[in-house]
Amino acid sequence: QVQLVESGGGLAQAGGSLRLSCAASGRTFIYVMGWFRQTPGQERKFVAVIDWNGGRTQYTDSVKGRFTISRDNAKNAVYLQMNSLKPEDTAVYYCAVANGYTVLPGAYDYWGMGTQVTVSS
Repeated sequence: QVQLVESGGGLAQAGGSLRLSCAASGRTFIYVMGWFRQTPGQERKFVAVIDWNGGRTQYTDSVKGRFTISRDNAKNAVYLQMNSLKPEDTAVYYCAVANGYTVLPGAYDYWGMGTQVTVSS
């Protein structure tokens, strides 16, 4: 079992920044880690993924150039730096872990409870 706890969400103005953190505990051997987001009535959608050593990352098109995913394996943590925020970034953000490098939510085995990000215009 892996437990994931997100933090760092909150309210930001358009153009502002937030940094999300995700702390992992339990069976914390190295996983692929990803960030997803979900708005009411919508499916959970891929945002960013990072491989086990941070050497490979991928982003959904709408956040490229604005968001950066990183990880610190010594701290069992993954981060999402979000800059130039837009109102359409408003969502609940979830971190998750998977055994393989993938953008598909169904392939992720463990999920956090999520953290709300609200961007005002």
